[in-house]
Amino acid sequence: MSEDQAVLDEVIVRQPAETEPETKRRKDAKKDHRPQPQPRYNVILWDDPDHSYEYVIFMVKELFRFPIERGFQIAKEVDSSGRAILLTTTREHAELKRDQIHAFGKDQYIDRCKGSMSATIEPIE
Repeated sequence: MSEDQAVLDEVIVRQPAETEPETKRRKDAKKDHRPQPQPRYNVILWDDPDHSYEYVIFMVKELFRFPIERGFQIAKEVDSSGRAILLTTTREHAELKRDQIHAFGKDQYIDRCKGSMSATIEPIE
């Protein structure tokens, strides 16, 4: 084999080496296509004297599919601290759950009750 043929074979077999800027540009391009995580929000249930433990337990069971035990824990927390975080999720889902709480209706166990419980959403920092 001639010296020229050996050089030619080496050039054909060897892949061109990437330069550092090309490699960095490719890595940056991959980063740009990755989905960014959505900001998280807490759904907060607020206490009031016009709703019973039974109402809270039933509501969180229906709207959040929490077991009765978890509903009781939430009712105690709302009663003792004035608020309870029900769920941490995306903004859209948090707004949906807040609106479902507001639309749930009055407490049938307390005659003076005029409507649903109050809930808000707040971003996690």
